[in-house]
Parts: sequence; structure tokens; C-alpha cells
Amino acid sequence: MPPADGRLVPGLHPPIARLIGFRRFYLFWIKFPKACKITRVKALTNPYTPNAGAQPQALVGRDDQLESFDLLLARIERGRTEQSMIVTGLRGVGKTVLLALFRRKALARDWVVVEIEVSKHDDSEFRRDVAVQMRSALLELSPKARWTDRVKHAAAVLKSFSVSVDPAGTWSAGLGVEAAEGFADHADLSLDLTDLFLAVGEAAKEHEKGLVLLLDEVQFLKPSQLEALIQALHKMVQRNLPITMVAAGLPHIAELAGDAKSYAERLFKFPALGNLSAEDAREALSRPAADEGVTYTQEALDAAVAITGGYPYFIQELGYAVWTVAEGPVITRDDMLAAEPGYEAKLDASFFRVRLDRATELQRAYLRAMAELGSAPQKASDVAAIMGRTSTNLGPTRAELINMGLLYTPEHGYAAFTVPHFDRFLRRAIPQLEVPPLKARSKGA
Repeated sequence: MPPADGRLVPGLHPPIARLIGFRRFYLFWIKFPKACKITRVKALTNPYTPNAGAQPQALVGRDDQLESFDLLLARIERGRTEQSMIVTGLRGVGKTVLLALFRRKALARDWVVVEIEVSKHDDSEFRRDVAVQMRSALLELSPKARWTDRVKHAAAVLKSFSVSVDPAGTWSAGLGVEAAEGFADHADLSLDLTDLFLAVGEAAKEHEKGLVLLLDEVQFLKPSQLEALIQALHKMVQRNLPITMVAAGLPHIAELAGDAKSYAERLFKFPALGNLSAEDAREALSRPAADEGVTYTQEALDAAVAITGGYPYFIQELGYAVWTVAEGPVITRDDMLAAEPGYEAKLDASFFRVRLDRATELQRAYLRAMAELGSAPQKASDVAAIMGRTSTNLGPTRAELINMGLLYTPEHGYAAFTVPHFDRFLRRAIPQLEVPPLKARSKGA
């Protein structure tokens, strides 16, 4: 609201104030659209992709994994066996991106692809997820009008596998066949899934096609589900059938697979994705920019490596941030340092914050205690000591954080954050460690 004396700018006489007010209006009207236009152009041309599962414009440092996948498909196509793969790594290193590339490669070779993003479901829901995808796979192998006896048998086994999926017994494969009695009807997930894989594998072999299962977030599989998958895949190898699996999960999935079946270490390769080397990190930044006619100074690239540690997701976030602040065709070290506060603030407000907000008061205290000890994997007893509690007392809290995907266990007795730099964020977000008091037990408990 203007001042009571009618002045547009307090303290100035009306004629002068009007002139100043008009100038401000002119600058806003003329300059603001221009600034918005520049911002829009920058946003449109920004070559970086800080989104979950989004493929970066320059995928670097993953040649070994791509070659392993090509070899896997090629050997199966030649009638030979090859180990399936479980790609491991922290969140944000590019596991989901890699699975998407595997999918493209498989489709280019005319393979049937089954994709499942694992959720924390009971066995019935897991059956439903598998059944839905296998139904599509059968129809991709062959149109229903040209089904052979083997494909019809596979459809009947799928019907058996799926009839008990839902508690009400109402869901079915919808393939117009009767259930195959004696197949996939054992009320045992491992036996039933093996029957299904055998039937679909025989149908795929008849049509000279391979089928690859791509599973993301595989660490969320229940032990019974992981065991069933491992057992079914083992049978594929024994029968030399063209079904394989490539999964992605947090680093401790290798241990979980070994616990499920002792032969898992021989059934799978476990390629690990980590941070990019300094050279690859520089390329991940510079190559997308070069496509837009923009270059980085060596000092800017060195600063980016120091800020991100070569962590792929952080590289995309920092690249996106510096693109919005830099002027001209050359991005300098000063541009990089100017972008760093906004980059860090965005990570704090979204990438990190969304993880912390899911935690209870005690869980937050546990995370903050770990941050107090540093970024390295921490011993459960050391975390308990700093909190003034016992490992036994805090065991359930630690297990909950692992189950939530906030921690993982690189080795027995140790836990680590599933994203880098989380310890730094926790020290910023929670300056002081505060441990909630122990709750008194109710009588009779």
C-alpha cells in the first residue's frame, strides 16, 4: 500500500517518487521478461539429468558391465550357459540406468524382457507381479492364434501358478486355458516358480528366443522370494534353457543371496558400481556441455570432482546447478564455487531430507550418532556407546533402518549409509545429537 502522503517511494517528494517508481516499473516490464527468457533457454538447453533412473547424456565408466551383459546374452544365444548378474551399489550410482540400457540391448537382440521393480510384498503379491509379466512374455513369444503345444502348456502352468495369487482366488492369467494339474500348484513358492520357469523356458527355446528378467531393488525381496528365484534360475542352468536374470540392489544383496542358497555365489556375478574415477567424472560433466557448445576449464572440472567425489547423481545435480549460474561459453572454477551453495541446498531439501523425514525420533538419533562417528561403516557397539545405550537395546532400530533402505551392512556387525555425504547432511540438519529417553515398560510387559 502506498504511503498516506501519496508518495510512491517513502521520504521523497511525489514528482521524484513518481519518476523513480516509473523507472522501476520500466525495468521490471522490460528487463524481467528478458531475464525469464534467458532462464527458460538455460533450462531448455541444460544437458544434465538429476532425476531418479534418468539416463545421463554421457554414460561413462560402465563399459565392463555392459560388456558382461552382452556376453551373457551371446552365450545363451549359442546354447551355452553363463552366470546371471546382480549389479550392486549405493543409491544414485546408476543401477537403474544400467538396467534400462540392458533392456534396450536385449530388445535389440530380439529377446523377451520381463521387468519387475521389487516392492515389499508378501508371497501372494510377488506371485501376482511375476504372473502378470509372464503373461505378457508368453504373448510376446507367440500370438495366441499360433500357440504350439509347448506354449499352451506354459500358459496352463501360468494359470496354476496364478490361481491362488489373491486371497479371494479371483485373479487368473486370463489366457483361456485350464490350469495344468500337478504343475505350479504345490503351495510352495520355490517349487511353483521353478515349474513356471521350466515351462516358459521350454516355450522360449522352441521359438529360439531368450527371456531376461530385469529386477530392480532386489534387496526388498523376502528371503522366500529370493530363494525361489535362485532355485528356479539354477534349474534353468541345469536344463540349459534360455532364461536368465539381471538384478540390481544395494551392496548387501550378495550376502542375502548367499544366505538364501549356498550356490548363489556360483550362479551369479556380482559386479559392483561405485563412484566414477576422476577422469570419468570430468567426462560425465564435460561431454554433455560440449554438445551444447560449452566447455569447462580444468580448474572447474577439478573443483567438481572435489565437491561430488565422483558420485554419479551428485555430478548430475552439480552440472545442472552450475549450468543455471554460469554465463558465457566457458564454465570456470568460480562458476562452480558459485553453484555449490545452491547444489548443496537442493540436495538437503530433497535428496537427503526425504530420507530423514521417514525416520522416527529414535531412528534419527541413531543416524545422527553414526554421523558423529564419520562416513565410514560403523560398528553397532560404537554407535550404541555414543548414544548411551546397548547394542541389544538398539538392535531393532538398526534393523528398521536397514529395512527402510537407509543403512546397509557391508560386513557383519557394521552398518553404513546407503548414500554418500549423508553424514555431512545429518550434522547440518541436526547440529546436536539428542537421544530420546528410554520409555518405561508398562506393568505386566
